[in-house]
Amino acid sequence: MQENKTSLINECNFGGVSPAIVQLPYPPIQVKEKNRSYADLLSIDHSGSVSEVSAITQYISNQNYLSQSQCTVAKTILSIAIAEMMHLQKLGELMLLLGGEVDFTAQYRGGKRKMWTPAYLTLSQNLREMMLAGIESERAAINQYRMHIQMIQDSYVNAVLHRIIKDEEYHIVLLQALTQ
Repeated sequence: MQENKTSLINECNFGGVSPAIVQLPYPPIQVKEKNRSYADLLSIDHSGSVSEVSAITQYISNQNYLSQSQCTVAKTILSIAIAEMMHLQKLGELMLLLGGEVDFTAQYRGGKRKMWTPAYLTLSQNLREMMLAGIESERAAINQYRMHIQMIQDSYVNAVLHRIIKDEEYHIVLLQALTQ
């Protein structure tokens, strides 16, 4: 009896993919003092509907679909996902320094807590739709970071958020180029 096997051979080699970041250093990860309300704001950037966790998950899904047929595009998407992982790590460190928790729960005003869910994602198997969803997500993240910068009176935290925004703006440029 012969066994039927289906396998996908992926010729796309992801070794050596670097993060898609602006070539500027990140500020040191430090805070003026503990501030739970600031940590809660960052938890939204970390694990809310518009968040680094959402971006990473959406980009990895896109990269999986694209790696079988469009290796160069898949590598670019993976490089963006790696940059988002770096942002996630920096936000987590800031949250802990501010006295918060890193539990993939966004802490909203009034004590409302909401755990991250894949329902936040916009998934597609169409390249153009993927790129447009990515651009929209990046713009929403930039707007949210800017709003949080207005609310946070800690120059150390805000410096990191400003630096992350530079990467998000660069991601928009990359994604727009892929929609051409």
